Amino acid sequence: MKRIVLAIAALLAMNAATVFAAPINDLGRGQTALGAGSDVFYLEHKLTDSFTLGFQNVDRDGDMNDIYGQFDLTGNLRGIVGSRDLWSGSEMYLGLAVHAPLAPQWDGYASLIGGNRFSEVQVGANMHLASNLDLNVDYHSFSPDGGRTRSGVGAGMTLRF
Repeated sequence: MKRIVLAIAALLAMNAATVFAAPINDLGRGQTALGAGSDVFYLEHKLTDSFTLGFQNVDRDGDMNDIYGQFDLTGNLRGIVGSRDLWSGSEMYLGLAVHAPLAPQWDGYASLIGGNRFSEVQVGANMHLASNLDLNVDYHSFSPDGGRTRSGVGAGMTLRF
């Protein structure tokens, strides 16, 4: 079964449009996540029991860089505050994310962020391949104001240390 999932993930990664963003990771205090996927790179570090600081670079017809913080509001609900460098300047955004176990070795998540000039929705799942390695598969939709919505399926890997 794992081979089938990995094969599907590899095919999705090769065929996915530029639609992947950082997944919602469940980190412990002091833990770091380093990930890459379809045109994305991200780095997160959980500084305290309730705050994670992160950076991501996404290429959607040009680079967009995010610096963001995730605040644990309850056991599986997070508030998100960030700044995204868009093509014509920086944009502050707010959002929410929820994550929960789906099955053994699988965690699901959904996130919604938005600012004055864009909104973004992501729904996905992380499959735990090893104690510190996850495969991520998601559906993502990015809607800039006055621009074309970009949606699709993405895949990536996350290393936690």
